[in-house]
Amino acid sequence: MKRFAVGAAALTLASTVPPARAADYYAPRQPYTVNQPLNAYSWAGPYLGGNLGYAWGTVSNNPTKPSGIVGGVQGGYNFQDGPWVFGIEGDLEATGADDTFAPWKFSNPWFGTVRGRVGYAFSNILFYGTGGLAFGELRGQTFGLTESQTSAGWTLGAGVEFGVAQNWTAKVEYLYVDLSESNFAITGTSNGYRFDMLRVGVNYHF
Repeated sequence: MKRFAVGAAALTLASTVPPARAADYYAPRQPYTVNQPLNAYSWAGPYLGGNLGYAWGTVSNNPTKPSGIVGGVQGGYNFQDGPWVFGIEGDLEATGADDTFAPWKFSNPWFGTVRGRVGYAFSNILFYGTGGLAFGELRGQTFGLTESQTSAGWTLGAGVEFGVAQNWTAKVEYLYVDLSESNFAITGTSNGYRFDMLRVGVNYHF
């Protein structure tokens, strides 16, 4: 009788084990997460934006020094290899740069550039140098006569660009622009426009 009681108790205990193990096997698991570091900021791809700044310069063979507000649009494309960023950028600007001295008035109504860019990125901060082709209009006036000449030249500068939000960057840039000389009938000599420009801008990266 005692053996029967012990056997029954053992059988009862054994019968309770599988359900407990099954419950362990099929209990909901904690969500699996991976701590993956964020990717480095990418400068690669096309972009389009606008800018606003100030230009000041001189007209060769003339005492005028045109200066004024500059504003326009720019667009370009970047390639990136590690921290190195290579690209090309073009811009077109309208300007209020002008000056009058005695009977002469010279102004620079517009100009544009097509430049290469080489930079080094620290994540979302890009330091770069830039240079290339410049072109634009120099307009002269005297005694009611007006003459305009469009010429090409070169430009060189540097800047820093910041990633400020998803797809958006802001930049500060300096350029020196040299528009080559052209013969002006109203002055009887060759005149060209050389100027410095400091501007800020924003870009949207696609």
